[in-house]
Amino acid sequence: EIVNIKEAYKRLFDKDLESDVKSDTSGSLQKILVTVLEASRDETQQVNVELAQQDATDLYKAGEGRWGTEELAFNVVLAKRSYSQLRATFQAYEKVCGKDIEESIKSETSGDLEKAYLTLVSCAKDCPGYFAALLHKSMKGGGTDEETLIRILVTRAESDLPAIKEKFQQMYKKSLAEAVRSDTSGDFRKLLLALLH
Repeated sequence: EIVNIKEAYKRLFDKDLESDVKSDTSGSLQKILVTVLEASRDETQQVNVELAQQDATDLYKAGEGRWGTEELAFNVVLAKRSYSQLRATFQAYEKVCGKDIEESIKSETSGDLEKAYLTLVSCAKDCPGYFAALLHKSMKGGGTDEETLIRILVTRAESDLPAIKEKFQQMYKKSLAEAVRSDTSGDFRKLLLALLH
């Protein structure tokens, strides 16, 4: 997916996405974004329990187990391990540290780096749930965050939109189509509802 995004970016803007990210960011945030853009995430579904245990220990030593945070360990694990491997690592981490990975990230990082790490963790734990929550937030309260709504529905339409719709129903006790119907109007509503069917 990352490779396709990078190719589309190059076609649309005649620029390299990684170069633009490097020029627009710095420090630890730049490092995690560039690591993700390397598109070297393991896509296998097999879980290596020993690796999960080792990664959990490494994450603990890089964060909670020391003064300051060593982001490199977080970057390698969060950006390169498969989602199934990450879920096993997060379970092992809770046993090693006594709290979940999100709590540790919140206590060890801040700002955009914290958001980046928490997003990676959320996607690894429950990607459809992550997008369902973003969709709900985009339609919650007064006004609609149309950009977020469009971006998610269009980019997920051919991959995991059915799972996102199902998760949305579970989480919010109404269908995503109902939420879109009640929060949008006109041709915009028709377009979004067409994407949902």
